[in-house]
Amino acid sequence: MKKISILLLAVLIFSCVSKKKYVALQQENGEIKSELTKTKVAKEDLETKFAQIQARVDEYNSKITSLKEDVGALTEENNSKIDLTDNGAVISNNAKIKMRETLANVDPNKLSEAKTLKDSMNLAVAYNLEKTMNNSNINEDDDIAVNINETVVMISISDKMLFNSGSYRVSSKANAILQKLADVINSEPSLEVMVEGHTDSRGINTEKIADNWDLSVLRATSVVRKLQNKFNVAPEKMIAAGRSSYQPLTENKTAEQRARNRRTRIVILPNIDKFFALM
Repeated sequence: MKKISILLLAVLIFSCVSKKKYVALQQENGEIKSELTKTKVAKEDLETKFAQIQARVDEYNSKITSLKEDVGALTEENNSKIDLTDNGAVISNNAKIKMRETLANVDPNKLSEAKTLKDSMNLAVAYNLEKTMNNSNINEDDDIAVNINETVVMISISDKMLFNSGSYRVSSKANAILQKLADVINSEPSLEVMVEGHTDSRGINTEKIADNWDLSVLRATSVVRKLQNKFNVAPEKMIAAGRSSYQPLTENKTAEQRARNRRTRIVILPNIDKFFALM
């Protein structure tokens, strides 16, 4: 009986200790779960804040990139802006940079005579056009005259080198000079060309030619077509014009004078900005 009582007491004591431990473990487990939940909530909160910060960083980076692009665009726009001087010269900043590079090669004596922006532009363009003409092997003689006036090159060719008398069909003997002209025109994309037909004062009236106006225009268009079709000059760069007999070089009293007045003039006109950009 005594043994049974001791055994029951031991079981009772053992049961009491296990229950307390169980409760303690449960409490500890609850606390751990609570801490885990808090940690999870804190982590999610940090992730949300980090995402917000990252979004702001991305936004700032986007603004910085946009500002850089704006600065680049403004710089390019500024370089493309033109200056208009009192005497009507127009030039962009980009062209001025190229112009200065060219002027470094110009004769200092000539350069010292340039008083305005237009003077400098003329010197720079003339320098490059003269260099182009010198490389073209167009030799001046009695039938060809080359004159450079400021930014314009004028090449005058007598009609006997281009046409038969009273005709507007380009002679095959003109191929050599037209090839050299085409080489000059094609060497510089910025150039535009006006082909002018000039006649003497003697009247003409045929089945196909009404008068000197008609003849001068027909001769100009014939040269333009030849330059386009045979020598690959871009048609959008050319202008055909007829001057009739109203811009003579001399009087029309002698055969020699009339021969001088019968001519085709090639006027080469550079686009200033394109000229310097494409040099």
